[in-house]
Amino acid sequence: MNATALQEQLRLLLWERIRARQLTGLALAKQTDFEQAYISNFLNRKRSLSLEGMDRVLAAQKLSILDLLSQEELNKRASSISASEGDFENVVLTTPEVAALQPVVVREAVRDILKFKKSFLRRLRAAAVKRHTWQRFVLIKVDAQEAASMYPRLLPGATVLIDRHYNVLQPYRRNEPNIYAVRKNRTCTIKYVQRDGDHLVLRPQDQSHPISVLPLGAADPSALIVGRICHVGIDT
Repeated sequence: MNATALQEQLRLLLWERIRARQLTGLALAKQTDFEQAYISNFLNRKRSLSLEGMDRVLAAQKLSILDLLSQEELNKRASSISASEGDFENVVLTTPEVAALQPVVVREAVRDILKFKKSFLRRLRAAAVKRHTWQRFVLIKVDAQEAASMYPRLLPGATVLIDRHYNVLQPYRRNEPNIYAVRKNRTCTIKYVQRDGDHLVLRPQDQSHPISVLPLGAADPSALIVGRICHVGIDT
């Protein structure tokens, strides 16, 4: 399903809520901080939403991209990713590039599926900026170079669980720095992170490896932070 089809599904869903008197165009404009004319033109097919606009409408109405998929698309996803069983939740393993850039991991990008206790995932606190439509938990494999820079916290071939709903520079535990997946060159690097003025400083665990610096410009740090590393699995 392409972007045009997704916007049309969103439009139809909003009209359903309006007709059911659960929503008005004016209320939606206030929720999203858009002009009423902007919302009216979208609802009446006179304009499309920008990506940011679509994110704001989805977040305001507590929707995700999955709510806009057709039954056929959902069935395709279900055929690849089976439903969770009992006390366990399925979490997809994907590539660092997909984890860094894609809000939802599509079927073709799934490399494996691992199970995590639902109770463990639910205990994890979120602290997200503009991530309402992002699939929260994803897994990636750490390559040898990344692992060496973070040794002994990481080992080659380690699988890390990324909480993409935690993309702020705020310690999860007092006096303990977070390890983050950070977007760099359209992929993920795993490092300690701190802000220094208009730059993000990426620090390795092993001090023999170099420190990296990413310019922020006008961007918020959360735009570059993929998520917090909340679990490390080591293959034996």
